[in-house]
Amino acid sequence: MDSATVVVGIDNGGTANNTTVLTLDGRFLVDQMVETPSRVQDGPQAAVAAMADAFDDVLARTGVPRERVGAVGLDTPGPASASGVISSKGSTNFSQPAWRGYDVRGALERRLGLPVIYHNDGNAAALYAHHIHFGSDAMRRSSVSAVVGTGLGGGLVESGRVISGAAGMAGELGHVQIPLTTVLAPGQPVPICACGFAGDVESVVSLTAIEHNLLPYWLTRFPGHPLAGESPARAAKLVRGYGERGDELAREIFAQQARALGALFTIAANFTDPHAYFVGGGVVEADPEFRDWFLAVVREHTMLRAEQAALATFALVPDRDMAGARGVALAALEALRTRPAPPLVGD
Repeated sequence: MDSATVVVGIDNGGTANNTTVLTLDGRFLVDQMVETPSRVQDGPQAAVAAMADAFDDVLARTGVPRERVGAVGLDTPGPASASGVISSKGSTNFSQPAWRGYDVRGALERRLGLPVIYHNDGNAAALYAHHIHFGSDAMRRSSVSAVVGTGLGGGLVESGRVISGAAGMAGELGHVQIPLTTVLAPGQPVPICACGFAGDVESVVSLTAIEHNLLPYWLTRFPGHPLAGESPARAAKLVRGYGERGDELAREIFAQQARALGALFTIAANFTDPHAYFVGGGVVEADPEFRDWFLAVVREHTMLRAEQAALATFALVPDRDMAGARGVALAALEALRTRPAPPLVGD
């Protein structure tokens, strides 16, 4: 493998593809968002063509010849299999029937003529957080990450590699059901997730949860609150700003979310006993005081044994907007490094 070889990471989203380029010695050649339209609503063929355009665009921006690319990393929102086949039931981003059961990884690989390594976007961000936090020790450490957005994504990393599971569904942390005794207020209804589960993590920890489950309850406790005059969708997006300013209603909502993450991490501690617990997404892309308060509540409600607490780290997923592309680039680089060498001529 030539030392000039690079890998490209493509983070596919609902409106844009974000791309990066990573060298063999671990240097990212892009230090900001590089976005192009994703066209996922135009169907699979248009979307794969847009991914190929994003690939060409980032190479042009960095001045890297196509011949130097050894592999490509791709992430998309889930659910999808470990090999990049979109769920037969579809997903929020891939709502058209043509996407159901579509092999997006294989389609991009055929389009580019290069090996494509796939992860869902939660796993990609988890992998990036793990490697940035642990650096040269990454391959000897484990972690669990929860990334809060419209839903709740996440990932499990063991010995520096994502745990995908048999069907690629490992690390779907949003749909882990948690005990609610330390999460909900007295008389508060059990929250329902869009997936149909009652009391899973995403039903409490997500923007959707704020809109449909948490804010409607807390507005009954604070009937004169300014958010009562807003539409539910807009009010949900405004809650974090109120939380940053110390508003009591907003802090009640975010304290519930932090306690729910603590309950999730307590389960993780007993299943995987990781070295680190990462929190990412919009909930921590906030004022430092609010962010530190939130992470402290998560840690307070993660029940660890003394031996675990002595070793565990709680930290934030860095570079939120670039974490996906960078995470799958790291996965592609690892795949390239561990690929069996071709046999010598004459063997």
